[in-house]
Amino acid sequence: MAKTEKRKNWLALTVLCLGVLMIVLDTTIVNVALPSIRTSLGFGEVELAWVVNAYLLTFGGFLLLGGRLGDLFGHRRVFLWGLVLFTLASMACGFANSQWFLITARAIQGIGGAIVNSVALSLMMNLFTEPKERAKAMGVFGFVAAGGGSVGVLLGGFLTTINWHWIFLVNVPIGILVYIFSRMLLPVAHGGEEGKHIDVWGASTLIASLVLANYAVVNGNIVGWGSFQTLGLLGLALILLALFVWIESRVKAPLMPLKLFKLRNVVIANVVSILWSAGMFSWFFISALYMQFILSFTPLQVGLAFLPANLIMAAFSIGLSAKIIERFGIKRPLGIGLGSAAIGLLLLAFAPVGGSFVTHILPSMILLGIGAGIAFNPILLSAMSDVPQHESGLASGLVNTSFMMGGALGLAVLVSLASAKTQSLLAAGTENLAALNNGYHLAFIVGACFAALGALLGVFGMRISKELHKVEGHAL
Repeated sequence: MAKTEKRKNWLALTVLCLGVLMIVLDTTIVNVALPSIRTSLGFGEVELAWVVNAYLLTFGGFLLLGGRLGDLFGHRRVFLWGLVLFTLASMACGFANSQWFLITARAIQGIGGAIVNSVALSLMMNLFTEPKERAKAMGVFGFVAAGGGSVGVLLGGFLTTINWHWIFLVNVPIGILVYIFSRMLLPVAHGGEEGKHIDVWGASTLIASLVLANYAVVNGNIVGWGSFQTLGLLGLALILLALFVWIESRVKAPLMPLKLFKLRNVVIANVVSILWSAGMFSWFFISALYMQFILSFTPLQVGLAFLPANLIMAAFSIGLSAKIIERFGIKRPLGIGLGSAAIGLLLLAFAPVGGSFVTHILPSMILLGIGAGIAFNPILLSAMSDVPQHESGLASGLVNTSFMMGGALGLAVLVSLASAKTQSLLAAGTENLAALNNGYHLAFIVGACFAALGALLGVFGMRISKELHKVEGHAL
């Protein structure tokens, strides 16, 4: 009986990993197809960022709410809800024939993805209670999360050569299979925390604040940074953010307990996560555009170009990162990781119009893969080092939320800066490709500054407690 149950648990883990793989795919698979989507639906360079941002904003905004729904209604049930929503939204993305239809479907897709992602880890923890088995399961889970990036860029390159719509439609058969086997294999968990409720107003004000801020930044170049629209939207976003903080300080079951922000390492880890994700998304988004529009790479070539970085990231997630942290602690790997990423982004800022993959792309991809592979675990562990063990999941959830929000807002800023630089050079008579490339250079430089600032803040701002080794041993 024990062997049968054990086998069923590992089959259930496979199903969970397939579900998470779909979510991971959609954070990378789209980047390769962006130029094709732009041409097909007539996106401008600035508006194109919303194909990525719509997903990132709702994904980040609903991560904490998804976890709360799992506590209230049962993780298995909520996982299935999120899976259905994500699959249907993927189908809608695949059949999109206009800009706003695609962006709206992407936003809904992000909600479904957030719900699936937020409860999948809890389901896995419930499946594997024995420490040794849980450690193995977490290793598999982590490998899928990191390795999915490699699958995403390759699959995105291949499917885009057929038709960009298939980068979304591929989720439909996977989603149906995961749903069927989830109902067969995942244990029925009873939800219903007595006295708890959904913090609807907190979630609404936070998401609205971030969407308004992002919209204001993305459209700043079009309507003017000093315009009534831009300043008004930014002001309204700040008011809503203040309202969110006020709500969280008074609601009985807050979406984001403010007491965690009294802890130094939690605050610094979240700020570092925002800075790093802003730099990382500039890498994924801008470098894909550079390779296709400046170097004339095919979508498949772009996917293959990202492969070295993603393989390196996957290798670190399997065990190298844990060994490095065990040997050197948190601060040094964090500084080296983000520092390497900053150098990688800076190298991309020198890539010329007539560049080549081996000389101008590969060195950056290697450095960025190493940097991303080393830095993620230290950021997560530093956030958990100051909190009690029973709140470590909440602390890691806050870091993940900050990462997605930082990516969305950072990408909006960088795309706006790149577009403004390009338009300025075009107005001065600069040749089209040169002007476009100089705009990309500015985005890479600012992204490198974000990563470097995150490295400095992590190294000099973190306060590592004596209990850290206990946290490391549990998390790794």
